[in-house]
Amino acid sequence: MVALTFPDGARREYPNGITGLDVAKGISPSLAKRTVAMALDGVVADLSDPIDCDARIEFLNREDKRALELIRHDAAHVLAEAVQTLWPGTQVTIGPVIENGFYYDFFRNQPFTPEDFPAIEAEMRKIIARDRPFLKEVWDREKAKHVFRDKGELFKVELVDAIPAGEPIKIYKQGDWFDLCRGPHMTSTGKVGPAFKLMKTAGAYWRGDSNNPMLTRIYGTAFPSQPELDAYVKQLEEAEKRDHRRLGREMDLFHFQEEAPGSVFWHAKGWTLFRVMEDYIRRRQTAAGYLEVNAPQLMDSSLWIASGHMETFREAMFLTQPREEDERLFVIKPMNCPGHIQIFKHGLKSYRDLPFRLAEFGKVHRFEPSGALHGLMRVRAFTQDDAHVFITEDDIARESLVMNDLILSIYEDFGFSDVSIKFSDRPEKRIGADGVWDKAEAALKHALETSKRPWTLNKGEGAFYGPKLEYVLRDAIGRDWQCGTVQVDLNMPGRLGAFYIDEHSDKVTPVMLHRAMFGSLERFIGIALEHYAGHLPLWLSPVQAVVATITSDADDYAREVVATAQRLGLRVEDDLRNEKINYKVREHSLAKIPALLVVGKKEATDRAVSIRRLGSQHQTVMPFDRALAALIDEAVAPDVRRLKQAA
Repeated sequence: MVALTFPDGARREYPNGITGLDVAKGISPSLAKRTVAMALDGVVADLSDPIDCDARIEFLNREDKRALELIRHDAAHVLAEAVQTLWPGTQVTIGPVIENGFYYDFFRNQPFTPEDFPAIEAEMRKIIARDRPFLKEVWDREKAKHVFRDKGELFKVELVDAIPAGEPIKIYKQGDWFDLCRGPHMTSTGKVGPAFKLMKTAGAYWRGDSNNPMLTRIYGTAFPSQPELDAYVKQLEEAEKRDHRRLGREMDLFHFQEEAPGSVFWHAKGWTLFRVMEDYIRRRQTAAGYLEVNAPQLMDSSLWIASGHMETFREAMFLTQPREEDERLFVIKPMNCPGHIQIFKHGLKSYRDLPFRLAEFGKVHRFEPSGALHGLMRVRAFTQDDAHVFITEDDIARESLVMNDLILSIYEDFGFSDVSIKFSDRPEKRIGADGVWDKAEAALKHALETSKRPWTLNKGEGAFYGPKLEYVLRDAIGRDWQCGTVQVDLNMPGRLGAFYIDEHSDKVTPVMLHRAMFGSLERFIGIALEHYAGHLPLWLSPVQAVVATITSDADDYAREVVATAQRLGLRVEDDLRNEKINYKVREHSLAKIPALLVVGKKEATDRAVSIRRLGSQHQTVMPFDRALAALIDEAVAPDVRRLKQAA
């Protein structure tokens, strides 16, 4: 007999080997009908699997969040069957679930294109309508290879060979069509439902090796309901309009090129935006008691060996080529923490010096595969608003809470009010003893509980040296972005010989808190551009206003307005070109200039300006001194405004 515990706490005994489906039927036929899978001790499994040990059991319907992956996995199998039905002889390879959807790779002499999608989707709907059950079989290894070889599925033969000895060879059938798969699946193809869509195609080498055959990858997505699919498609359309790479071109902010992959070429306007954001963070952290420092870009590899980075982070690090006159190996810094520990160590520190807060806008370099690079969002060279705070163990909760409040208030200033917190505990690949990790995790959890803010567990996703809090922002179109972090480190300071003198004159290793608020300035700029669709608040805009003339008669007056505005601290440019005003308006609107001050002969005579705001067709005429005063007031950064209001 096996004992099953249900979500309501009830515990019942069943014959050993009973299936989840039989258990569900015994409770209620309607429960069995709406259930698509089960979870045993939290692990999702086929509803038809036999249960041979005591477990906690849950029944999953299509609306369960855990069923979304199953819907997409089953949709990938339906896609593969549809393709082979329409184009016999096409070989299928792998079809995993990915973020926001799934894909399947196919081998065919003629690559698939989006023009094939209507036929494929129509065939998929037929397969779903037939509602064939998913049936799992376990085959002998040699039988599986023989069957796939006879079918001409040579990629599947290779996949069977790659399955470790002793692991079962699982085959899932849906009618006459079958595939090699680890599972699990829902009960039948009909459970996929109608809310699916094929999205795009791409080329992909078999197993990612350019020496192997080129495959066609078909991407798709699926959701439990049509409204969810429609919302996702609409979000994608809106995201395309907001793409920061396009905005970067339109606003003349930055560009990338092959000679420096993953590195940003900042244009003057983009660098102005970068400096505005940097200055904002500098003001906030200076007010919070941080000392700004700067550590070297190149440091001897021995330091990175001692810190643990060489052991756990080597594949992402750039190393120098040794020269004959100096055979030492240097590392281009991927992180700022070892450098900050060296600054802390310079000169004896007492417990009275703690908390000792160091901050740096540190340029770091990390290797990212070329295929993963994505504008400002994924680069190889970026700037961290990085800080490290050296404290006692008793200060972990208090200092973490102070950091938490600072980070959340910064996001509010940038228009992000929907922020969630994730607690990431120890990863599999880490440094330090388990007892040290226990202590660090307990202290950080205590800080979270004290804050009374909701949080979720991000299992196994901590840094290699300690647990961390991750701050996830939700943008204007509902996408989540992980940005800031607070990390507790009870390992690295000791590895690098940092200590302070306590009240008993003993040497004590400090706790080090790692803290980033934007995370990467480059990435945060990309997120902000997309969040605002380029319509940045006036205080952030690299060019806050343009003074455009209607006729050359107003050129001297326009220059006077610009000079006055610049003297008062506004970032203003003129446009005196011999172009029609409607042309100028369109051009500056495309460049997302927040305010356009139009002046002609009449405005020059009246010493006025006609103001047109970005996104509005309405114009307001007012004296230019009043217009500049209004812009100056609007251009005050949120933190500076609070200080003025408090004074």
